[in-house]
Amino acid sequence: MKEYDVKITETLEKTVTVQAESHDAAEEQVRAAYYNSEYILDSENFTGVAFGTTEEREVQKEQADTMNVLLVKPFMYPQAVQIGCELEDLQKAVGGDIEATYPFNEPVALVMHDEGKLVGKDLNRALRDDDGDIYDIIAGDFLVVGLGEDDFCSLPPELMKQFEEHFHQPETFVRMGRSIMALPLPDDMVKKEDAPVKADSVPHKSNPDRDVL
Repeated sequence: MKEYDVKITETLEKTVTVQAESHDAAEEQVRAAYYNSEYILDSENFTGVAFGTTEEREVQKEQADTMNVLLVKPFMYPQAVQIGCELEDLQKAVGGDIEATYPFNEPVALVMHDEGKLVGKDLNRALRDDDGDIYDIIAGDFLVVGLGEDDFCSLPPELMKQFEEHFHQPETFVRMGRSIMALPLPDDMVKKEDAPVKADSVPHKSNPDRDVL
């Protein structure tokens, strides 16, 4: 399949009679009158139409609506993935109904399960304020997505790199009195993408009902 630009040219003609001293003077007189709107050509003066192809291009096959985002799972390093842009695709990626939060100055959103803590999802990554203090913890898988004019979109490569580094190290959480500490998960305990996590190899999460900040 190709794409073509086709020019449509309509021809209008009208003959007027003027008195002048010469051929050139007559044309100049009519030209001036035409540009002064004394002569107006309309559909009654139509004499023909021509079609001509000016450009030919190969049509690029439309890509399915997908976006490149960062998937962050508990006990795992972040993964760059490609998912669909529909609501159902986002819900499938996080395992349920979604909510979005916008904790960063960069044009990104975190898309997560809206009841991750309540349904017992594994605690994943901490969110910290400008002083480095934890103000919330995301439970379950979440996505880092870009922000377009009207909706979510792909992460640009520089933001993909930035947030892979930001969320790179998986975390485990320990309750200390009335507060919770986030500790980096040792590399030898990080779950591999193709290896199921073992119950005795990952620190047990605290009761999520008590861990909600």
